[in-house]
Amino acid sequence: MHILVATAVPAERDAVASAFSGSGPVAADLLVAGVGSAAAAASTATALTTAALTGTSYDLVVSAGIAGGFQPEAPLGSLVLADEITIADLGAETADGFVPVTELGFGAVTHRPPESLVREVAAVTGARTGTVLTVNTVTGSAERAAELRRRHPGALAEAMEGFGVAEAAAAHGVPVLELRAVSNPVGPRDRAAWRIGDALAALTEAFGKLPPVLESWKPHDH
Repeated sequence: MHILVATAVPAERDAVASAFSGSGPVAADLLVAGVGSAAAAASTATALTTAALTGTSYDLVVSAGIAGGFQPEAPLGSLVLADEITIADLGAETADGFVPVTELGFGAVTHRPPESLVREVAAVTGARTGTVLTVNTVTGSAERAAELRRRHPGALAEAMEGFGVAEAAAAHGVPVLELRAVSNPVGPRDRAAWRIGDALAALTEAFGKLPPVLESWKPHDH
């Protein structure tokens, strides 16, 4: 099993590396893909292309890191596993509200990880499953948080890279997961309330539990 784990920043990569060395039956490459969907897509696509050209293709791509959690469903320090990876702000503003790009006749706004793998990873990590939103601008108000929840009732968290990673994986025909640890509430920005250290520790703990699940999962059956 050969997997690529894409994080936004080195601190997230290091949290994964602390528990998940990639030795043994599951080999993992850890990629600092950059902040935001565009950087994540470009970096992930480059890594996937390089692997394919060198005969070391990946079986799975994981977008991992910290995230804002919608309260109270995703409390600080909890884990969220995407059953849908959805970009929340790709589209157009109209007089009737936001229209996603798909309703304009273009592209995609959602990728769905393999259901069987989501179930198995959630079972061993205790992660809550739901939609993880990708946003280009982090939410900073209660009004924006409420609007996102209205448009995406199943949303548990928001981050900035998952959809870009998923787009790159889809272009290469590789399944994708998004696993996040909640560091702050979605809504008004209050840095004093953030728990980044706790979230990174939860991410480390989660990845320490993944190798047996990944070893037994058959990626080509997704």
